[in-house]
This record gives sequence, structure tokens and C-alpha cells, in this order.
Amino acid sequence: MECGLLAGDGPVRQLTVAEAEAYDGPGFLWLHLHGRDEADAAVLKRQVNMPGVAAGALFATETRPRCDQIDEGAIVNLRGPGDCDPEDSDRLVSIRLWVVKNLVVSVSRRTMTATEKVMDKMRAGLILDAGDLVAAYAKAISLELDPQVAALGDCLDDTETDLENPKTLYRHRRDIMRIRGEAIAFRRFVAPDRDALLTLAALDFDWLSEDDRLHIREAADKFARMTEELESVRERSALLHEQITDLRAEQLDKRGLEIAIVAFIFLPLTFLTGLLGMNVEGIPFAQQPWAFWGVVLVCVLIAVAVAVYFTLRHWLNERE
Repeated sequence: MECGLLAGDGPVRQLTVAEAEAYDGPGFLWLHLHGRDEADAAVLKRQVNMPGVAAGALFATETRPRCDQIDEGAIVNLRGPGDCDPEDSDRLVSIRLWVVKNLVVSVSRRTMTATEKVMDKMRAGLILDAGDLVAAYAKAISLELDPQVAALGDCLDDTETDLENPKTLYRHRRDIMRIRGEAIAFRRFVAPDRDALLTLAALDFDWLSEDDRLHIREAADKFARMTEELESVRERSALLHEQITDLRAEQLDKRGLEIAIVAFIFLPLTFLTGLLGMNVEGIPFAQQPWAFWGVVLVCVLIAVAVAVYFTLRHWLNERE
């Protein structure tokens, strides 16, 4: 567990678990707990002033971004970049906050990169109350996530400009599927992050100053813009995937036409060599002077029969 304390008459200092639990002064206390640590869970259970609903939300296994008011406090869940398993469908790490006037309890099951930045601000004395802490988290998460979302759009732009190269179609198809999957995974939490921050900014708490609300709304605006960008990436990815499919079909049609042209050139030669190279020994009427022309006549009749059949089936005069 890591604890930050801003005492009313002193600088920020680190507290032990016992000091943090026993503290009852006028300063602002931040308890940061690890969701998979049983000792931290026990510390949370001893916080008698915390509602049971809030405690359950902090240590829930699955969470989505949210903001709910409970009396004079608020449950705030946000998602941001962090230590994620590449195989995990949840591309963003959660931070769960129970916020009251002089106390913030935060819980994370995996390391969020924004947490260390917020702690640095806390140690530097730039965070003076609960509103500053929540605003700092919102700002840090939005600043870290924005370049990652923009990178998806940039990758898609590079892929789109290189579609004319037939040698890279298969690689681009894999890239587009990856980009679309990442956009969907990000979109799953970015839009709820925006909604949670807008809800928080609208709540009437005395620990939320106008400056804090301004920073929270600014972060919410960034999340809104990222949501629009992710929607655009997802739609463009689907269109590019269809375009690549059409280009591949066009390539196959072109190659099939080339093969058909080559086959058409060699088909008469194949027919002549086959006809002149027949082994007629043992064929009925092979010794008759008209035998060769009889075979030619049979070939012509077969060709005419096939042509008539194709004509009756309208295969020779189809129009798109």
C-alpha cells in the first residue's frame, strides 16, 4: 500500500499502514491499495466510514468506467493505459476511486502508468484536495491515451496510401484487422470514461472547485474526441477491408483472364497436334480414304453442338 498525506501544517509525507489508519487530522489523505492484496483488502474493510457499496465497487473483479454519488462521496472508475496482458481483451487498466472531502481511496488490480505521475504531483505539493487528485488522474489518462488513439489513425493512413502496391495487400489486410480490433477494444472504455467525467463534473460537491471541474471537462472533451476518432478508425477499417477484398478479386480476375488468353492461343495448336498425332491403328474404317475427314467432321459437329447449347443457355451473349 502507498499513502500520500498533505498535512494542514506540513509538507506531503509518506505514511505507514498503521499511521494512515490512525490519522484523523485536518489534512488530505490518499490511500492507494492493490486490488489483489489481501492485506490491502483488510485495510479497506476497517474503513468504517466507507459505505459497503463503495467497498464492493473498489474490489470488484470486473469494472467499467462510471461515476455514482453516494451521500457526500462519489465512486469514480476510470480506464487508462497500463500494465496489460497482450492476450487480454481489456486493453486499458482500471483505477477505482472512493472520493470524499478529505480522503481518497484508490484501488488498482494492475499497474496504471498514470498513477505514478499523479503520485509525483502529490509529492510535489500540486495536489491539495480530493478534487485535484481526480482531475489529475483524468488529465494524466487523457494525455497518455490520446497519442495511442492518434497512432491508430496514422497507421490506417499509411496503409491506405500503400494499397496500390499489390505485393503488400495480404500484409495490409492483417494490419487493418489489427487496427480495427484495437480501435474496438479502446472504444469499449473510452466513451464510458467520457460519460463518467461529465457526470462527475456536474455533481455538486464542495471538494470540487471550479478549476477542478474545468480540468475534468477538458479531459472529458479529449475523451469525446478520441471516441469520435475511434469510430472513424473502425468505419474506415471496414471500408478498407472491403476495398482490399475487391482488389484481391480484381487481381484474381485479371490473372484468370491472362490464363484464359494463353489457353485460347494454344487451344487450336493443341487440337491440331492431337488430331494429326492420333494413333488410328485399330479404329473402325481406319483404312478408308475418307477416315481422316470423317474424324474432322465429327469434331466440327461436336463444336457446333456445344456452340448451339451455349447459345440456347445465353452464355455467349450475357450482358452485365
